[in-house]
Amino acid sequence: MTENLTKEAFLEKVFNFEENKEWKFEGKRPVLIDFYADWCGPCKALAPVLEQLSEEYEGKIDIYKVDTEAEQELAAAFGIRSIPSMLFCPAEGEPQMANGALPKGDLEKIIADVLKVEK
Repeated sequence: MTENLTKEAFLEKVFNFEENKEWKFEGKRPVLIDFYADWCGPCKALAPVLEQLSEEYEGKIDIYKVDTEAEQELAAAFGIRSIPSMLFCPAEGEPQMANGALPKGDLEKIIADVLKVEK
């Protein structure tokens, strides 16, 4: 099940950018974060794919969603200019960004390559 994040939850579960200048992952598992908006067609198309992935990778990765309309400060902190944009945060190492509604196969490849997680 994907979970919507507020800025407060993001600071606690992913990265506290208010306290840390350098990337410091706060989560327990690798994370995929979908930056979206309710009015965005490609975002709506991506939503069921992310729900599927959250079931298939349950217990291995966490999938969060950030509403860029409600959480404008959070979107600005990551320089989100187009949606959907996805932030992949491995347990170790630097996060990576991907833009656009990627097909499921591409997302699985990024999960394997960047998050280092297999099904």
